[in-house]
Amino acid sequence: MSVVFALATPPAKSAICVFRVSGAGCLGGLSRLIKGSEYAIGSFHVKSFFGATGLIDKAGLVVFRGPNSYTGEDSFEVYAHGGLGVMSSFVRAFREVGFEEAAGGEFTKRAFLNNKISLHEAEAVVDLIDAVDEKEVMLAGRSLFGDLSRDIVELAEEVDLLRVRVEAEIDFSDEGNEYFDESLINDLLVVKNNVMSFINGCVTKKNSFQKNNILLVGPVNSGKSSVFNRLLGFERAIVSDIPGTTRDIISSELFYESNVFSVFDSAGLRETKDVVEETGIKNTLNEIKNTDLVVGVFECYSKSVIDEFKSLAGDNKFVCIQNKVDINIKKDDCFDCCVSAKTGEGFEVLKEIIVNCFNSKVDKKKYNYLVRERHENIFNEVVYSLGSACKGLEQGTSLELVAEDLKNARSGFDELVGKKFSDSLLGDIFNSYCIGK
Repeated sequence: MSVVFALATPPAKSAICVFRVSGAGCLGGLSRLIKGSEYAIGSFHVKSFFGATGLIDKAGLVVFRGPNSYTGEDSFEVYAHGGLGVMSSFVRAFREVGFEEAAGGEFTKRAFLNNKISLHEAEAVVDLIDAVDEKEVMLAGRSLFGDLSRDIVELAEEVDLLRVRVEAEIDFSDEGNEYFDESLINDLLVVKNNVMSFINGCVTKKNSFQKNNILLVGPVNSGKSSVFNRLLGFERAIVSDIPGTTRDIISSELFYESNVFSVFDSAGLRETKDVVEETGIKNTLNEIKNTDLVVGVFECYSKSVIDEFKSLAGDNKFVCIQNKVDINIKKDDCFDCCVSAKTGEGFEVLKEIIVNCFNSKVDKKKYNYLVRERHENIFNEVVYSLGSACKGLEQGTSLELVAEDLKNARSGFDELVGKKFSDSLLGDIFNSYCIGK
């Protein structure tokens, strides 16, 4: 494989930038970049890096000798100053010595192909990077750092023992040896139940870790944008006393107690002849259909107005809050929560209410592993094959068919870890990775 390089940090001005380089022959190119300066494998050095026009930067350098590297190949990493000009100069210098720019996920793909990690562990790398809270980090980490692999191997070995007994009966029954007995059915049921228990301890990203969407709605000038900014802790939305200031949907992320939410500020609802504001109001009404929690923000109590917004929320959860309690009398008996966006009063209570609204969705504590839809489909196929084998033994079906079912179940485990795969599967998996990983 060719020598590839990639910027492993975002292409933006920062304190440092990190480049990764991997492939047979990369150390020869490195010697040209540092003009033959010596280095020790696995140690951190500060080296002067040169391009065609001269010195680029004095940067950190760590060199890895394959197979003791992330990719299993000779590789090195450069920790340079994070200026855009510096980044551009390194890219040019790498190209000058014959390195090629890496595609997304190239380094992890090479790690898989060089047997450094299994396929599901490679998939867990991007899940860990995408993790948005501590619980998701824990579940993705268990998949990445070997726990999931251990359980899959144990289940595969249980299926192998059953296959040995069935196939031995097929091959040697005419010699008078008994490999098949009534306990085989019970043992097969135990293995099937073990697989199902394992599956019940897995959760897919699509079912558990979709961001919780919160939409702030209310009459004009009720202080929705001020509530929005106070929730986030910074000025994200423009605040004004002029009715109709918010014309479009504005969104940002809220992190609270290891939870992440997508919060949307919306245009206040009222009759208007302003075309732009009317478009914003229509966007608000459309967004209500796609949200998980609607938070109604009101300055004072009006049953008819609040009921109107509740009806707009439809089947979505609805939380009703009173804002501006620093200047208005609190109506605790009329609202779920009373707050002041100006002083911050009541916002800890509001955040707790929001968290509690979502806690019932999925209890992440009862799960052991984060898996993907691909894994879920394979698990279902494995269970189906084991069930078919059980049915075959109970009904006296040909042992050759039972053996084929067990073989298919075992093949599913091989597909999970990547012992069997197609090029198109690898493309589908690694195309979703960021550059540099």
